[in-house]
Amino acid sequence: MSLFEDDARKPKPAGHEIGSDLSLLSADELENRINLLTAEIARLQAERDRKRASRSAAESLFR
Repeated sequence: MSLFEDDARKPKPAGHEIGSDLSLLSADELENRINLLTAEIARLQAERDRKRASRSAAESLFR
């Protein structure tokens, strides 16, 4: 087994890799990535908001 065979079996990363070359993507593929990243941003913001609310509740409890 050669190194090249191992590389061929590696799955492609799902979604989008930050900084990747976008020039070969179609407009539809770009739109799909935008939608994927927009959903991920919303998920991150929601988690941040939950953590802030939890921290705020804990701080108000100990005041």
